[in-house]
Amino acid sequence: MKRSDGRKPEELRPLEITAGVLENATGSARVRMGRTIAVAGVFGPREMFPRRLQDFNRATVQCRYSMAPFSTDERARPGPSRRSKEISLVVRKALEPLIFLDEFPKAAIDIYIDIIQADAGTRTAAINAASVALADAGVPMRGLVSAVAAGKIDGKYVVDLAGKEEDASDCDLPVAYIPSQGKISLLQMDGNLAKEDVKALIKIATTACEDIEKKQRDALRKRWIK
Repeated sequence: MKRSDGRKPEELRPLEITAGVLENATGSARVRMGRTIAVAGVFGPREMFPRRLQDFNRATVQCRYSMAPFSTDERARPGPSRRSKEISLVVRKALEPLIFLDEFPKAAIDIYIDIIQADAGTRTAAINAASVALADAGVPMRGLVSAVAAGKIDGKYVVDLAGKEEDASDCDLPVAYIPSQGKISLLQMDGNLAKEDVKALIKIATTACEDIEKKQRDALRKRWIK
C-alpha cells in the first residue's frame, strides 16, 4: 500500500528535531513531523506563584498548548479554546510520569507549546517537543517520551497520520510511549475498532516511537555533546 504522500504504511513522515531553540527558556525544542511544526519552551523548576497553589511535597507541572492563528489554512482563533485546554491536559498527563517531581517541592515547571504549522498530529508533535525541551532544561527524568498517531485506512494499519488521512482513517489513535521503560503514558482513540485492530495499532505506534526517541536523543547529543 502506497499512501497519498508516497510513504509505506509503517513509515514516519520526515522528522526533524532541534534542541535549544529559544534563548530565554530554561530548555526548548522544535519538532517538525512532515508539515506539522511544534515549538516547546520549558521554564523552571522555579518557585510556584501564587504560593497558595504550592504543593509542599512535589513540583507542579503547568502546560499550555496553543495553535498560532496562521498555523492552518483557516485562521485559528487566538486564545485558549476547549480543544487547546484538552490537549494541554493530555500533554501534561503524558509527561508527568517521567519527571522526578518530588525533588522540587513547592516549585512549578511551566511548559509552553506553540503549533506554528499544522497538518495533523499536533498533540503528538507537542509531546515530542515538550519531552526534549524538559531534557534540555536539565529537569531530572526517568526517560524520554515519544508520541505518534496510528490508524486504519482501507484495511491497512498506518502510522503517523497526515493531512486528510485523519478523515480517511477508521480511527485516530495517538500513543505516547516511554521506550526506556516499555510503558505507555498516553493512549487515546477517536473511532471504533475491534480489539485485535487496537492491539496491532499500538504495536506499530510503539515501534515508531522507538525510532522517534532515537531522533530525540540525537538532538540532545548534538546540543550538549561537543
